[in-house]
Amino acid sequence: MSRDEKESFPFLLLLLLLLLLLTFQTCSAATNTQKRQTVSPSSSSSSSSSSSSNGLGSSVFPIIGNVYPAGLYYASVSIGNPPKTYFLDVDTGSDLTWVQCDAPCVSCSTGPHPPYKPVKNKFVFCEEALCASVPSTIPNKCENPHDKCYYKVVYADHGSSAGFLTQDTFKLRMSYGSLAQTLAFGCGYNQRGSSSTSTLIDGVLGLGNGKSSIVSQLRALRLVRNVIGHCFSRKGDGYLFIGDSIVPSSGVTWTPMSRNLFHTHYTPGPTNIFFGEQPMGVYILVLKKSLSEKPLEEVKDRELPLCWKGATRFKSIREVKKYFKPLILVFANGKKAVLEIPPEGYLIISKHGNVCLGILNGTEIGLQDLNLIGDISLQDLMVIYDNEKKQIGWVCANCDRLPKSGTALF
Repeated sequence: MSRDEKESFPFLLLLLLLLLLLTFQTCSAATNTQKRQTVSPSSSSSSSSSSSSNGLGSSVFPIIGNVYPAGLYYASVSIGNPPKTYFLDVDTGSDLTWVQCDAPCVSCSTGPHPPYKPVKNKFVFCEEALCASVPSTIPNKCENPHDKCYYKVVYADHGSSAGFLTQDTFKLRMSYGSLAQTLAFGCGYNQRGSSSTSTLIDGVLGLGNGKSSIVSQLRALRLVRNVIGHCFSRKGDGYLFIGDSIVPSSGVTWTPMSRNLFHTHYTPGPTNIFFGEQPMGVYILVLKKSLSEKPLEEVKDRELPLCWKGATRFKSIREVKKYFKPLILVFANGKKAVLEIPPEGYLIISKHGNVCLGILNGTEIGLQDLNLIGDISLQDLMVIYDNEKKQIGWVCANCDRLPKSGTALF
């Protein structure tokens, strides 16, 4: 980007769980207590009531992982009869849930569990309505309505998964009890590149708003409302929920979802970004200028592209946060709803003891002027994606413990 740093510019933000792409967070570590069910002072003026539960079920389940060094959050999912466990990367930026599949495997990574073995009489075929909602670049797909429904999904980091749709029993523990429910998902036998081949996971849990997502399928079955949320602890792990019964009735800051571009993603729309109190144009230049007289020296680090070292190795962000200013996002569509991101929300201490910027150049993966809010900046926040009311909300929360309402899902 090459914009005048003296002016304030709108940026289109996509609320996706993709690690370390423009990253934001609003609750400081000092507020990490069990009573944190309030918004930060900077955003309290734009709070509004959330939707209340309408009697449908709600599910909460623990997630495992961290921003660094693991680099992802994943859920433990039980599929089949008898149920077998699979670790799935939590991704709000895609719809399709898929599991590495012995169909047989063409290209599968060595995941934490053996690949899923598909059952022939449970395949999803082209004639079924769900097949039309599945992404695919396969030539002549579905010339015969009795063919298997093949898919191929490509992610922003250029990783991909290809396979076919199948269905099986998911073991769900809802707020009203246990449930065994048949759901459709991808049998992925050909994975390529980056996150799709991580050895920590067996697949991806797609939480987008498309018809093929697990959330949309549960909603179509009238088991939950089309609301999801997550709470990532800065200490690691956290929880994910489907349904709206644990959404706070007050204290949540809401901003409308954009209905123009990228409707399949959770998008709050145009946003003004400030570095401290100054409108921000070219972020990296503004940041470097602000650090020019600080006791930090820019250094190359194999972990991240932009890092600084001090006189001694840093052990925590607390040692350096005084040299950095907060980032402030003002969402134009949300009556000036504000999200303040302290230095903890965009900085990382590398294993070499350097302080590094947890923000990557999105243009390198084809984002152009779009920015992604990543996991690092959503820590110690309950973030809510209300697809019923088309709004996105956030509130400071204790992500170290599961909420009392509802029990674990999967």
